Amino acid sequence: MNKVTPAELWLTIAPEWIQNLPEWLEDILFKGYKCFIYGDRYMLFLKGLKHTLILTFFALLIGIALGIVVSLIRVSWDKNGSEMHGPAKWVLGFFNIIGKIYLTVIRGTPVVVQIMIMFFVIFASSRNKLLVGCLCFGINSGAYVAEIFRSGIMSIDAGQTEAGRSLGFGYIPTMRYIILPQAFKNVLPTLGNEFIVLLKETAVVGYIGLSDLTYAANTVGGNTYEYLYPLLLAAAIYLIMVMFFSYLVGRLERRLRNSER
Repeated sequence: MNKVTPAELWLTIAPEWIQNLPEWLEDILFKGYKCFIYGDRYMLFLKGLKHTLILTFFALLIGIALGIVVSLIRVSWDKNGSEMHGPAKWVLGFFNIIGKIYLTVIRGTPVVVQIMIMFFVIFASSRNKLLVGCLCFGINSGAYVAEIFRSGIMSIDAGQTEAGRSLGFGYIPTMRYIILPQAFKNVLPTLGNEFIVLLKETAVVGYIGLSDLTYAANTVGGNTYEYLYPLLLAAAIYLIMVMFFSYLVGRLERRLRNSER
């Protein structure tokens, strides 16, 4: 039994008024039906959207955790390295060098190359594409988040540290209770922008076969030989998400400015 083609099925389900429309308009509706309705192809976009949001969310969490650690190591070395002595200085210096190498390599190479190395080389035995994607984008984001947090910490007046020391706090409690909360507040808008950039960067995850939005659009285009409509839909979804998160970041910035008055 031969499978019913999209054109044959369209003729049986399309209302008469649609078939009486101008040819160019009916052609647009038919191509939309073929790309999104026929064979439940819209489900590919829903699955891709889910993977894109999951990937972005967990990659940002990993990036923030990794970025905070690296930024604290670098700030601690810059502020206290020259004053330290003994094994503690060597340990902190070693991790500072590792941090610099990490930042240089990650920020100096394309993320698409990084994710291919992660999936095809480092995690070659794993088939969990979503997990590998989260780890790769998290490590990539961590390099940029580290510099964001480092600049936020360095922007805090040195008198804040001295005030913490005068209250009897050591270096770690001073950073935890006084410096980091202020730095985190200062860099929140920038972190929001990093989330938006990360959301768009995940479009390259299709290189390892993970079905994100871009991969779904490319798959539908390859099956239907109509690339315009699926790519336009993917672009529209990305645009809507970016506009939504940009609006949230803008509101966050206004609230932070109002709280400082």
